[in-house]
Amino acid sequence: MKNNALFLIMFLSIFMLINNVKPSHTAAMTIDSDTPTQKEENDELYKKIQAYRDEHKIEPINAIVDRVWKAIPGYNGIDVDVTASYEKMKKDDLFDENKVVLKEIPPSIHLGDLGPHPIYRGNPQKPMVALLINVAWGNEYIPKILTTLDESNVKATFFFDGSWVKKNPDLAKMIHQKGHEIGNHAYSHPDLQKRSKNDTILELQKTNNVIEETLGIKPKWFAPPSGSFNGVTVQVADDLNMKTILWTVDTVDWKKPPAAEMARRIITNVDNGSMVLMHPTQPVAEGLESMIEGIKGKGYQLGTVSDLMSEKRIETTQSKLMKHGDGSRVSF
Repeated sequence: MKNNALFLIMFLSIFMLINNVKPSHTAAMTIDSDTPTQKEENDELYKKIQAYRDEHKIEPINAIVDRVWKAIPGYNGIDVDVTASYEKMKKDDLFDENKVVLKEIPPSIHLGDLGPHPIYRGNPQKPMVALLINVAWGNEYIPKILTTLDESNVKATFFFDGSWVKKNPDLAKMIHQKGHEIGNHAYSHPDLQKRSKNDTILELQKTNNVIEETLGIKPKWFAPPSGSFNGVTVQVADDLNMKTILWTVDTVDWKKPPAAEMARRIITNVDNGSMVLMHPTQPVAEGLESMIEGIKGKGYQLGTVSDLMSEKRIETTQSKLMKHGDGSRVSF
């Protein structure tokens, strides 16, 4: 009996293999959930959602190397998830804009694909501004600056001089513990355009080492002191897994301008993707609050360099307004 049962099982298996017979549950698993069925394609509700998608889809923007601004990060597009939207609406069989499900579409070329290039700004379609604070001196103004950032609910990117971290570990820890991003600003504030490759490696590596020893993190952004750099500088930073960050708008705070005048000039000149350079100086300590209020008043969010370089869209929820190429605004 056992031999007969075994023979029957083998016979059925060979028969199914020869005739390409598959169990019904396997066939069901091969159906793509994103592919509309014949019924859905002919469904008026499905057609309305598809038409809405065709009207509102925004294509992603690839990262590029611009002739003027050098490396510019990409920006996600946005699309309507037709299948998920249909599932939310089909019970009532009624198109409801509030039930539209959105999804982000990544670009095909990313910042990391561009190679070693300096970065002066974020994507010009991203309504965000980043504050860059280079720290090699000015300890007396740091507490007030941190208080203003806290009260404004803003995170900045602080670029640390390595020798400053060595002398001021507690202050460096305070800045980091408050949630601000930390970058590399070389070790001794050198003019890197005039330094050899080996000198540049030493300056950047020493700073990374002291930051890691003090804060337990590895910087991924590097800001050359005084904005002085060349191709070797950018390549060395890239070899150390850091991108070179410059700026779009400069406070020129080291010239000690009146705080109100400085803030007004920055507010006037910021745009989508701007990076604002500053230092822990008296004008910044006194003018930062009004600067932040003015930037927010123009409709920009404030974030770190990482936030700004991210391809992630700011308008990710259905409560946001999404701007289209024709200038109209549609509530999602």
